[in-house]
Amino acid sequence: MIYIIHLFYYMHYFKRILFFAVVVSGMEGRAQTKITAQKLNSKIDITINNNFFTSYIFSQDEKYPFFYPVNGPSNASVTSMRNGNYPHHSSLFFGCDRVNGGNYWQEGLEKGQIISLRADIIQSGGDKVVIENECIWRRPEANAPIKDFRTITITAPSKDLYQIDFDVTMETLMDVTILKTNHSLFSGRMDPDLAVINGGTMVNAEGNQAEKGTFGVKSPWIDCSGKRGDKVEGLTIMQHPSNPWYPSPWFTRDYGFFSPTPMYWPQDDKATVMKKGEKLTLRYRVLVHAGDHKTANVASLFEKYKSE
Repeated sequence: MIYIIHLFYYMHYFKRILFFAVVVSGMEGRAQTKITAQKLNSKIDITINNNFFTSYIFSQDEKYPFFYPVNGPSNASVTSMRNGNYPHHSSLFFGCDRVNGGNYWQEGLEKGQIISLRADIIQSGGDKVVIENECIWRRPEANAPIKDFRTITITAPSKDLYQIDFDVTMETLMDVTILKTNHSLFSGRMDPDLAVINGGTMVNAEGNQAEKGTFGVKSPWIDCSGKRGDKVEGLTIMQHPSNPWYPSPWFTRDYGFFSPTPMYWPQDDKATVMKKGEKLTLRYRVLVHAGDHKTANVASLFEKYKSE
């Protein structure tokens, strides 16, 4: 009888120990993701669990602010930082050409430049980094046509999935005319290793592939992925349904460029016109993931984004 009582006591004791271990383990699992940001002169470096992920660069020597590198699971950048043929593609960026006679996209600072007025780290050290960035669009001997305010939120839903939310509000400081241009708004340039021309896959939400199947096609998202070494990794750009022109048609190239580009398909096929004081808010989500779009469950992740 005494033996049975002792056995019951120890079983109860070990159950309590096991329950405590499970609770602690769960708490550690939730707390293990630590994302930090550090401002160094004209850039902000972001690390995820002490691994460098990306830099947000806003130097006044650059055409516009941009992210580079954007490191994937292989710890190499999934994006490309310019090249000889296309020096105006700076990794992951936001800009526009043909704005009131200015160029806020291609090389040549004298043609126009998106200048950071302030870049502040709002949140760091927990499960997300939040950055606020205010910019002015300027060129010599001309009044600034646009200012914009960006909120950048970086999270890591899993060890194989990093996420950048890029929300931007553009405010016109005068009447603005953007002539038809393929150089407009949020864009990504993949590393050549992951591009279609080198065996990679570009696919939209409808399953259409490569430049031939995605160029000029309206779609909520496009994913580009490819194999580097023994790892497959990629990057997705999503448009939020609240965006004007949603879903915008995409300008795509098999060498690795892709962008949802409403300014290339204006309603009158000539220009996009905005009156002074108008505000245009655009939301994008970038996924940096292991595997291809199916492995990363991009379609279901977009369904989640739609409701946010």
